[in-house]
Amino acid sequence: MTLELDILPLSSWMPETPYPLLIAGPCSLETEEQALSTARELAKDPRVHVIRGGVWKPRTRPGSFEGIGSIGLEWLQKIRTETGLMVGTEVANAQHAEEALKADIDILWIGARSTTSPFVVQEIADVLKGCDKVVMVKNPMTPDLSLWMGAIERLSAVGLKKLVAIHRGFSPYQETKYRNYPGWKTYIELRRSMPNLPIICDPSHIAGKREFVGEISQKAFDMGFDGLMIESHIDPSCALSDAAQQFTPSDLAKLIDKLVIRQQNTDDAEYGNKLDQLRSRIDALDTELMELLSARSEIVTQIAQYKKANNVMALQINRWSQMMNTRLGVAGKLQLNETFIKILFQLIHEDSVRQQTELIDKED
Repeated sequence: MTLELDILPLSSWMPETPYPLLIAGPCSLETEEQALSTARELAKDPRVHVIRGGVWKPRTRPGSFEGIGSIGLEWLQKIRTETGLMVGTEVANAQHAEEALKADIDILWIGARSTTSPFVVQEIADVLKGCDKVVMVKNPMTPDLSLWMGAIERLSAVGLKKLVAIHRGFSPYQETKYRNYPGWKTYIELRRSMPNLPIICDPSHIAGKREFVGEISQKAFDMGFDGLMIESHIDPSCALSDAAQQFTPSDLAKLIDKLVIRQQNTDDAEYGNKLDQLRSRIDALDTELMELLSARSEIVTQIAQYKKANNVMALQINRWSQMMNTRLGVAGKLQLNETFIKILFQLIHEDSVRQQTELIDKED
């Protein structure tokens, strides 16, 4: 199902520029000097459109730096006056939203923890009702597409039209090299479900470390994101929060220099013809894959009937382990991605067990 909300394109409020939307600035505003000096350096790069700065920082545990508080809004106002750039900050609850509105902050975003609670999102939406601000929504902590879409719908329902989604990754279910699991599948589903919704990527929070921000940023552009939000601090070694993932403004400029911006399409007729040919082959192979799955399903039915006749349970763990090892071995020889094959056959096997269980339990 696709949902076309009344959402304005980025071009309606973003400065005219050939570069995608780039939001940069400190994870947290710590002192007025730190905030202004970082912003001054970032503003020298014409590719930076918005200066971000955390004023209230929702931390997992108490005792960490939880933000400078409302005075940071005054620093953002000074940044806007001095640099001429838009400024933005996170609002974690209705009170934050009220204060940010009074301070006339250009861009407000709802963080992952807040998106997780429909009650919090609705309270923020009620405060922002009818305003002309840009409001961005980070994905919830878990890859729950309905929760993410629901937050955007709540904001749209109160008349907000300058809406943007931010993909910042999900809490990992196992240890990875990244701070948060990228979960590109959820982004793709959001893009398909809300085709007119601008979506930007927050590679800083996905990566967790500076050395991985570049590869995540390039991946985002390769997948058609509309922009990036990257954290930058005048001296990351002294940062009071997320020091490992922040760049100095000069290092951020070097990172941006290396990124390749992909076109969504091209007018080259030869490219179009060749692409159509290759896509036709993909379509044919996909049809063949489904025919093979259908044939496999018929064999699963026969296995289920044979097990039922012999009073044997549907799930055979030893067979499943042997089958997975064999499939992964073949995948290695064919140079297929092992993780993909593992997930694929887990899904196939789960459906096979479901099919067998239903047939075995069915009364004759």
